[in-house]
Amino acid sequence: MSSSSLAYLENMARNYAIQAVLKDKEGNFGEAIKYYKGAIRVLTKIIQLYPNNALNTLYKEWIDQYKKRVKDLENLRTSLIPAYGGTQEKDSDIDDMILRDKPKVTFNDIADLRNAKKAITESIIYPTRRPDLFPLGWPRGILLFGPPGCGKTLLAAAVANEIKGAFIHADAASIMSKWLGDAEKKVARLFKKARELSSSGKPVIIFIDEVDSLLGTFSNEVGGEVRVRNQFLQEMDGLMDKSEKHFIFVIAATNKPWKLDNAFIRRFTKRIYVPLPNKRARIELLKLFMKKIKVSPNVDIEKLADMLEGYTGSDIRDIVMAAHLRTVSELFTKNGGKGEARPVTLEDFMFVLRDRKPSVSKDLVKVFDSWYSKFKAL
Repeated sequence: MSSSSLAYLENMARNYAIQAVLKDKEGNFGEAIKYYKGAIRVLTKIIQLYPNNALNTLYKEWIDQYKKRVKDLENLRTSLIPAYGGTQEKDSDIDDMILRDKPKVTFNDIADLRNAKKAITESIIYPTRRPDLFPLGWPRGILLFGPPGCGKTLLAAAVANEIKGAFIHADAASIMSKWLGDAEKKVARLFKKARELSSSGKPVIIFIDEVDSLLGTFSNEVGGEVRVRNQFLQEMDGLMDKSEKHFIFVIAATNKPWKLDNAFIRRFTKRIYVPLPNKRARIELLKLFMKKIKVSPNVDIEKLADMLEGYTGSDIRDIVMAAHLRTVSELFTKNGGKGEARPVTLEDFMFVLRDRKPSVSKDLVKVFDSWYSKFKAL
């Protein structure tokens, strides 16, 4: 698996999950099961290959959700009884979205992104610590948008470590259903559960990953998507009631903010652009990824950071990994894997960069910049 990067595997798992939801909604249970199992298989492989990955806690939660849906669909195919028929099972669906073990990633593990961290701190951390300082209320909705692989999911995961509260993870795969009226009811139950958890005074974060897949607008959408979107907007309006002093926050992440309609965007009073890393961020990323490997003194990090302009944080992680794998491969070729691998050199990075191009095009970056100039709200 040395040729498969973590970013590649993550994208594969995401594509499997999206296809699973689409087939699920169409009633094509056989195909849905196949794609859910594909997502489970790839996420399991990520956890095995990258045991120190900061997002593995999230991926384990996703695996559990997908396994449960596979079981429901397999029962449905044999019994023809709706998978979400019982109240107790419906409640367990929402409980499955609550992360029992917080992700290990913290703000200190995320390079740069100072503006995003500052906005999240002011919107979530300060109000939960001193609500008396916010007589006019505080933002309830935060939208994180930008190119894939730049840290949106990491930011949301890090918030769970910055507060002492509940972290609920939702996405299209966990919300959407073939059954008429079930998806919007699940949205209502999700927010009801959040209110129950917050009644003790502890903050609750609802994180919606790839929100455009769940709440975006599409030319060929059917009534179910519209009802789910309307239900979500209604629930958001309830959170924004200034007379309510509960600590419920919604963080949504998307790579395609232009698919969100204006009614949705208005509910998110904090809209944070998570861009490609600048030079300072690239230097921080390189130092972060190089901490656990041996690096030759001939590697000029500033020079390397200049060469990596236009690459995402995920790209940079994969490049460091690929350069290190060259030394490991060399050790096995020459010594059968005995001894220690040599330090990574600048030549290793140069070799990798010959065939590694940025995963995000300049044209796409321009689209994000344009959308940000229109809808910015830090």
